[in-house]
Amino acid sequence: MTRIVVEQWIEAPPSTVYRYLTGSDEWKRWQGVDARLDAREGGIFAMLMGNGMRASGEFVRLVKDELVVFTWGWVDHPVIPPGSTTVEISLTKNGKGTLLTLTHRLPDDEADLHRAGWAHYLPRLASAAAGLDPGPDPGPG
Repeated sequence: MTRIVVEQWIEAPPSTVYRYLTGSDEWKRWQGVDARLDAREGGIFAMLMGNGMRASGEFVRLVKDELVVFTWGWVDHPVIPPGSTTVEISLTKNGKGTLLTLTHRLPDDEADLHRAGWAHYLPRLASAAAGLDPGPDPGPG
């Protein structure tokens, strides 16, 4: 197992960033084309990417404005099935914004692809949470 750690500074308070991590409408502004989030422990996490891939899991732990932990996996994926990996996102007030730290634990051979994906999507989250329009999601390329 590999542990990916990615940081992103966001020009918005933790309460705003938290909404973009727990609200269906907010999530799809920065990642994917659809999302269904039931942000409570044991609640569903499901999203649809622009390329037709579907990710799903469930929320494991939520601390309002501080921490979001959910399981993650791809529907119809042989290596990372739904709910088989864990994503932990911590939010720390940092000046006039938020330092987001994302930790994703997943199989070694999937680490580079997911590291590139988070590197693509976290700046989109930063843009959306700061009140800007990140535009349509072209995918991580």
